[in-house]
Amino acid sequence: MIKAAGMFMIGAAGRGAGKTKLACRLLSRFGPKRDIIGIKVTAIEDAGSGCPRGGQGCGVCASIEDRYYISEENDSQGRKDTCRMLAASAGRVLWLRGPKRHLAEGAAAFLEIVGAGSVSGCESNSLRRVVEPGAFVLVQDAREEKYKPSAKAVARHADRIIAFDGDGFDIEDDDIRLVDGKWTVKMAATAIILAGGDSRRIGKDKGMLPIKGQPIIKHILEQLRPYFTKILISSNDSSRYDFPGVEVVADRTAGCGPLMGIASALRVSASELNFVIACDIPEVDMELVRMMVRQGRDFDAVVPVTGPSRYEPVFAVYNKGLLGAMEATLASGNNRIMEAVKHASVKYVDLMGGGKFGNINTAEDYRQFLETHDCGGV
Repeated sequence: MIKAAGMFMIGAAGRGAGKTKLACRLLSRFGPKRDIIGIKVTAIEDAGSGCPRGGQGCGVCASIEDRYYISEENDSQGRKDTCRMLAASAGRVLWLRGPKRHLAEGAAAFLEIVGAGSVSGCESNSLRRVVEPGAFVLVQDAREEKYKPSAKAVARHADRIIAFDGDGFDIEDDDIRLVDGKWTVKMAATAIILAGGDSRRIGKDKGMLPIKGQPIIKHILEQLRPYFTKILISSNDSSRYDFPGVEVVADRTAGCGPLMGIASALRVSASELNFVIACDIPEVDMELVRMMVRQGRDFDAVVPVTGPSRYEPVFAVYNKGLLGAMEATLASGNNRIMEAVKHASVKYVDLMGGGKFGNINTAEDYRQFLETHDCGGV
């Protein structure tokens, strides 16, 4: 898989879903501030096969005589998608076309042309099978539920599925960011930071331990902000966590552990998908989190496993539909998170091959983290 953090990729569930309109909207917004390359991709099953759009006579497929072909658009006045992208403030627009079996070669050639550190906006479903972009969204016509085959093949990779009603999109401008040449998109999900523990092993509130001049919980919060539409903090002390744009949710019943914190936050959450993280995990592996949230569309919960029977339920994804099971478990006097999901469909993510995250439980853990991350003790 080719990694391209500087690429924002837009796929479409069907024809006329609005992907070019969204691409042009992004180019118009970010193009004047940063040189962005527009990419149009046309992938066919093989040279000589039928038109990928079901028509005949345009000459696009018939003109391909090699493994792939890359051309540059110079007309900003035309009606083609590539012309529209150029008119929308793209620095340049390239058109990659060729058989799907040679798409990886074409993508590698494109990146060699523009440079590894380039920033781009790309229209394609098929390219997502060989390229891992900084962000990938799938645009769907709000009036059409069917997915074409190329969209079905990559829908599970979409960070967000965006509805288009023929006029506008159900996404805010601020949900898409370009910072230091890297794209991020807010997922249709809520992040819940658990800050209700008593921190007995370390002797002080872990969430308030300083890292580079700010509390750990603020350090975590800033890592999550670009990726989630809403962030909640589960705590019974709202005065400690007065952060802009963040709601603090108190336990409905105190003293019942993290399961009560999760259930109380799920009750408030407006999202079906919810990522839960403890406030003692200072470095967030966002690639892992994004993957887990995407998998959460098909399961009630997504829980990492770091060893035999070693589950990580406070770094996991929970569907709001689990709220009833969680509350029933709490009502029975059982506070174990895994007990609440034992009858649910759970995707277990195997991290036994190597740790993807680490938490701070003791003063020694904290000291080692500061040294390892060159935090200078604060």
